[in-house]
Amino acid sequence: MMTMIQRMVYYFNIMIVSMIQIIFEIPGIQSIKEKRRIVRSLKDKLQRQFRMSAAEVDLQDSLTFGQIGGALVSNSKSFGESIMHKALAMIERDLPGRIQDINIYSEEF
Repeated sequence: MMTMIQRMVYYFNIMIVSMIQIIFEIPGIQSIKEKRRIVRSLKDKLQRQFRMSAAEVDLQDSLTFGQIGGALVSNSKSFGESIMHKALAMIERDLPGRIQDINIYSEEF
């Protein structure tokens, strides 16, 4: 049985970090500079529209593949993951290529 203090800690000190990781392909790219322009545009849109942290986390030297990670801190798993799904919809709409892999998940701290 939980004490009053334990219940308060459980109910009031929950921090949820929701994350998205996307690997995508952009065929027809002629230079790393062109790819970086597209990746930077997507990353900036994620930060501006969804107020999340976003970065190119891997595949920086690949000409046709990119990987972006994003994270958002909230107190609700459903809220965080709904933002991640909205961010995914934006990327699907704006990406001039194909998404190869998507991971959306949340961690509780």
